[in-house]
Amino acid sequence: MKIIKRSGSEVVFDITKIVNAIKGANSDVAEDDRLSEEQILAAAHRVEERCESAGHAVSVEEIQDMVENEIMALGNFALARAYIIYRYVQSLKRVANTTDDKILSLIECNNEEVKQENSNKNPTVNSVQRDYMAGEVSKDLAMRILLPADVVKAHEEGIIHFHDSDYFAQHMHNCDLVNLEDMLQNGTVISGTLIERPHSFSTACNIATQIIAQVASCQYGGQSISLTHLAPFVEVSRQKIRRQVLSEINTLGLETTSDKVNEVVEDRLRDEIRRGVQTIQYQVVTLMTTNGQAPFVTVFMYLGEARTEAERHDLAMIVEEVLRQRYEGVKNEAGVWVTPAFPKLIYVLEESNVHEDSPYYYLTKLAAKCTAKRMVPDYISEKKMRELKLSKGEAPGEGDCYTCMGCRSFLTPDRSGNGFDNVANAGNYEPGKPKYYGRFNQGVVTINLVDVACSSGRDEQKFWEIFDERLELCHKALMCRHERLRGTLSDAAPILWQYGALARLKKGEPIDKLLFGGYSTISLGYAGLYECVKYMTGKSHTDAAATPFAMAVMQHMNDKCAEWKEESDIDFSLYGTPLESTTYKFSKALQRRFGLIEGITDKGYITNSYHVHVSEEIDAFTKLKFESEFQRLSPGGAISYVEVPDMQDNLQAVIRVLQYIYDNIMYAELNTKSDYCQKCGFDGEIAIVEDDNKLVWECPHCGNRDQDTLNVARRTCGYIGTQFWNQGRTEEIRDRVLHL
Repeated sequence: MKIIKRSGSEVVFDITKIVNAIKGANSDVAEDDRLSEEQILAAAHRVEERCESAGHAVSVEEIQDMVENEIMALGNFALARAYIIYRYVQSLKRVANTTDDKILSLIECNNEEVKQENSNKNPTVNSVQRDYMAGEVSKDLAMRILLPADVVKAHEEGIIHFHDSDYFAQHMHNCDLVNLEDMLQNGTVISGTLIERPHSFSTACNIATQIIAQVASCQYGGQSISLTHLAPFVEVSRQKIRRQVLSEINTLGLETTSDKVNEVVEDRLRDEIRRGVQTIQYQVVTLMTTNGQAPFVTVFMYLGEARTEAERHDLAMIVEEVLRQRYEGVKNEAGVWVTPAFPKLIYVLEESNVHEDSPYYYLTKLAAKCTAKRMVPDYISEKKMRELKLSKGEAPGEGDCYTCMGCRSFLTPDRSGNGFDNVANAGNYEPGKPKYYGRFNQGVVTINLVDVACSSGRDEQKFWEIFDERLELCHKALMCRHERLRGTLSDAAPILWQYGALARLKKGEPIDKLLFGGYSTISLGYAGLYECVKYMTGKSHTDAAATPFAMAVMQHMNDKCAEWKEESDIDFSLYGTPLESTTYKFSKALQRRFGLIEGITDKGYITNSYHVHVSEEIDAFTKLKFESEFQRLSPGGAISYVEVPDMQDNLQAVIRVLQYIYDNIMYAELNTKSDYCQKCGFDGEIAIVEDDNKLVWECPHCGNRDQDTLNVARRTCGYIGTQFWNQGRTEEIRDRVLHL
C-alpha cells in the first residue's frame, strides 16, 4: 500500500511511523493520560485498515487526521491535544519553505500529485519539468503573497478551486477564439518579423500553425481557430495553379479543353489542400510550447460561416481532408497508426449536412466514421445553439453559432449590438455583425457543490446560506483574477494584444477596455451537482423528484452571475468545469472533512459539472435529452457525452445519435476507446486493474503495464488525454458504463 507525502512523492505505508508519532505525543502527557503499548498498536492498525479501505493512496495529512480521531475515540483527550500540538509545531517548521521538496520530487519524477495533473503532459520530459518547477514557485508566490488568506484557505481545503494558480503571478488570461482571419488577411508580426497575407493555401496553413504556437505560449488555456478563415486561400491557390497549368500548356504547345484544364487544376488543388492540412495536423501534434505540451487547440468546422456558395464548397474540401487525415491518425514511435490528442475537432451539424438528402451529408458520414475510430469530432447543433445564443436584438432560432474556447467554455453572446464598436481595433471589423473571434476568457474559479451540501447536514435553509457564502468567496477570487489582468500592457503578449490574435492595440496601451462590457468573460465553475443533489434529496438528479432541486441550484448560480455582472459590467458566466486532476483533489478533501459517505464521498472522484453519474444506467438518447436542460443553464460552457462501444461496424447508429444531437442538444460528443500495446500489438481496450490498492493500466493480452509502451487515449474533460491520469480520474474512467 502506498501513501502520498507532503512533497507529493509516493512511498510505501509504514505503520511504525504512526506508532512512533503516537508514542512521541504519549510521552508529553501525564502518566495517567497515556495509552498502553497495546492501545497504541491497536489504534495504529485501525488507521492502517482505514487507509486500505479508502480506495486511493491517502496523504500524510489524511493519516494524521485518522490518528487524531482514533485517539479521541479512546476518550484520551489530553493525548489528543498533545498530538494536535505536535502536528502544529511540525507544520510551523514546514512553513519556512515547502516548495523545495516539491520541486526536487518533480525532478526525480516521484511527485504523484503533480506528475499526472495534466493528462497531456509527460512529466519525465525536461521542458515539462521546467514548467512544473516554475509553476510550483509561482503557486507559492500566489498563495503566500498575492491571494487573500480566505481564498487560499478555501482552495487548500477543497471548498473552491482557484484554477491555474501556477500562472496567476503573471498577467495572463485563460482561453480565447483567435481572430485568424484578421491575421491572415491583414498581416501579423511573429517574433519581430512581419508576416504578410499568404499567396497560397499551404502557406496560410503554415502561418496558422506558427500563430497557434505563439498564442499557446502567451496564455494558459485553450484556443480555437476556424477553418473558414483558411477557406479564401483555396481560391487563391486555385488561381495560382491555373496560371501555372496554362503556362505549362503554352510552353509545351499543347491543345486542350477548358474542362481538362479544370480537372488538372482541381487535382493539384486537392493535393495542396492535403499538404496544408497535414501541416496543421503534424505541426500541432509535434509542436512543444513553452509550458511543455502540445498547444490545446480546437479546430472549428462550420459550413454556415462561409460567405458565398463557392467559399462553402472550398471549405467543404478542407473539412473533408481534415476528417480523412484524423481518421487515419498519426504514427507512434513503433510506426503504428494511433489516435492523437490534438487538434480537437468540432463539427457543426446543420441543415446542409444532417439529412440524407442534404448536399453535404457525405461529410457527416465521414465525421461519424472518424468519431467511431478516433473519438473526434465533437458536435455542435446549429439549430439548438441558435435557439440559446442570442446577441442583442436576436430572436430564438435566429441567434449565433460559434465555437467554444478550449474544451467547452463559451463566450457570452455579443450584447453590444455593434460588434463592440471595434474596441479591439480589429482589421476585419464589420459594423453590426456579432463579434466572437478575438474575444477571450479572463479565468475560472470553481465551487465544490458537494462540500456545500455536506456542510449543511441536509438542512435546506442552511444549504442556501452556505451556498451564498461560498459563492461570494468565488466572486472574491474571480475579482482577483480580473484585477490581476487590469493594467496589463499590450507589450506583455504582442501576438495577442498588438498583432491581431485578440486585438491591435498600440504599444504600451493597457488592455483594460477589453475586460469590461462583455468583450471578455470570466467563469464561475461548478462541480459535483449529482452528489450535491443526492446528498440533499437521497436521489439522483435524474429522478423527477430531485430534478427541481438540481435546477434551482443551477438557476441560483446563474442569478449570482447576473447580479455580479450588473454591479461590475463584467460578463460573469456559469461554466461546467471540466475537472481533470481537481476531481481527485475535491474527493480527497471531502473525505477528510466528512469521512466516507456512501454514494457521495466514497470514490476518488466527484462528477463533472451537471453530468449524469458515470455509473448510472441510462440510454444515450435519454441522457442527451436530460442534460440538454442543464446546458441551457450553463451558458459559460458545457458539453455532454455518451459512452459507446466500438461502433466502426455500425456507423448508421452513430449517425442516428448525431441527428438526435442536432434536434435536441447544443454540444455533445461520443466517447469510445482507442488503445494500442506496443509490446504485443494488441489494439483493443487496455484494462484498468487494481494492485496494492492502486489502479494501474494493463494490456489484457500480454500483461504489459509499462506506460511508455502503452498508447491509451480517453476523453477526460472535453479534450482527449494520452499521458495517463491520477488515481481519481482513473477510477472514474473505470466506472463508466455504456449508454448505447
